Amino acid sequence: MIKDTVCLVGSLLLSITCFSQEEKNNLPLKKDSISSPKQVVVYAADKFTIIRPLNIEFSNVSPYNFSPQKGITSLEEGKVEDFKQVRVSASINFIKNKNWVLGTTLGYKFTHMKTDLFDFKSVNPSMVQEDFHHHFTSLNFVYFSTLFGKRTVFSSSLIVEGSDRHFERVKGLVSGIVVLKSEAKTKMSLGLLGNIDPTSQVPILPIFTFEYRFNNGMVFDATLPKSVYIRKNVFDAGRISFGSEMDPTSFYLYNVDGTSQRYEYRQIDVNSGVIYEYAVGDFVITGKAGIKITPSARIFEKEESFNHSVVELKPDPTFYFNVGVSFNLFSLLKKK
Repeated sequence: MIKDTVCLVGSLLLSITCFSQEEKNNLPLKKDSISSPKQVVVYAADKFTIIRPLNIEFSNVSPYNFSPQKGITSLEEGKVEDFKQVRVSASINFIKNKNWVLGTTLGYKFTHMKTDLFDFKSVNPSMVQEDFHHHFTSLNFVYFSTLFGKRTVFSSSLIVEGSDRHFERVKGLVSGIVVLKSEAKTKMSLGLLGNIDPTSQVPILPIFTFEYRFNNGMVFDATLPKSVYIRKNVFDAGRISFGSEMDPTSFYLYNVDGTSQRYEYRQIDVNSGVIYEYAVGDFVITGKAGIKITPSARIFEKEESFNHSVVELKPDPTFYFNVGVSFNLFSLLKKK
């Protein structure tokens, strides 16, 4: 698993929020259909914070141990004493049309760590405290069409990412998703994501979304392979969710072995717990808490793939919490 497989559905509809402010008053907020481009905007922006006009998040985890391995050699166990992140993203439109959108998404992630990092020559751990900066900029094109009489969304993204020191990588995403069913109780879609990135483990990945509304107001919401949740609207403009989602962390490392070689650290977390969201006007305030499980984390040379790691780490489960606020013109949680 890699970070792009986690962001796949968000990347699929990365710039559809370009149907934004001047169309807000005419935006149909029907929950029984996602057949038009505007209704696709509502459906997607409600699920993925990255495609909203603005999103800001802060997260923290409790201290945890990790078991590192270099090749077939097990190294001394380490510990992360402190881990904090701040994420900011914004989606901006350039050109919009009845059937297509051209836009951009800007993202920045700040990571603060106090942890054991390894000298790759001596493999002796030392406690260090360091800040990491990761940014990305994407140019996105989304086209709305029909296939076999079904609403279909095609998208492509050209992404440039790097750190505060260098631009490090250029990659692309192409995708398509077909809305198979869109009724009052049931919504279902199926698609494919193509990842144009030499470090990717899975160049082509299937996408499946399924939503079912029970008579008691509960909603089963699955976006595979990203997340599975049971949701329930509460109070006038709130929603509580229980379930799991995958969440990526990556940044670039420099001067770790005394050479000019650049490395990338990448991990995929599975966050299981509770989410509470509350709408205040066009803003949605979010709180998350639960258990974070990291199946694998790796350090690898930037030119190599995730499979050819220099050091592999297996962190222990730990507690996490996250608070955020996003500007979402299309929130379904607003007071009617």
